[in-house]
Amino acid sequence: MYNEASVVGDVITGLRKVFPYVVCVDDGSTDGSQDVARDAGAVVVQHPVNLGQGASLQTGIEYALNDPELDCIVTFDADGQHRVVDAQLMAERIKSGEAEIVLGTRFLDRRTKMSPAKRLVLRTAAVQSRMATGMALTDAHNGLRALSPKVARGIHLTQNRMAHASELVHQVAEMKPQWVEQPVEIIYTDYSKAKGQSLLNSVNILADLLFR
Repeated sequence: MYNEASVVGDVITGLRKVFPYVVCVDDGSTDGSQDVARDAGAVVVQHPVNLGQGASLQTGIEYALNDPELDCIVTFDADGQHRVVDAQLMAERIKSGEAEIVLGTRFLDRRTKMSPAKRLVLRTAAVQSRMATGMALTDAHNGLRALSPKVARGIHLTQNRMAHASELVHQVAEMKPQWVEQPVEIIYTDYSKAKGQSLLNSVNILADLLFR
């Protein structure tokens, strides 16, 4: 989370109805997000300065792997755009042994509403990712994922900003785990768009893919 004090409490409260262990990686927030997250029942791990989404994801994975009873890691955005019910279904597929990683996708059903331009950019990114990795993903830049401990141990992200999503897919492809996609609904609100889920952000993702 980065300056999510107005929403992160509700996000954590919703998650803890299903997931008892919630770890919030604070990426240098200055608005008191840390206190709100702790009050809602999350463990908070803090970066002293803002490093970026990729760095936060790596920190969270490393922290979770310290738990000897860990059976699944779900990555979940702090801004309220993900749905707990989708995360729950994905975690169940890991725990059942069906898959070693479950990747959320906006393109296997029609629940997620987005502009045609954003849809085109994300589709293009998925095609590029497929060509580069051989993984036939329909959505290569979805932040909702479920990982087995085995796959999580193989993730070592060095890209701190938006290119981390491509780096993660490349690393997963090299591991060759059993993987599946899960249809999920992304809820784009005025708040989440202002926090970075805009078309411009999608263009930045594409630029990272082409020039990294």
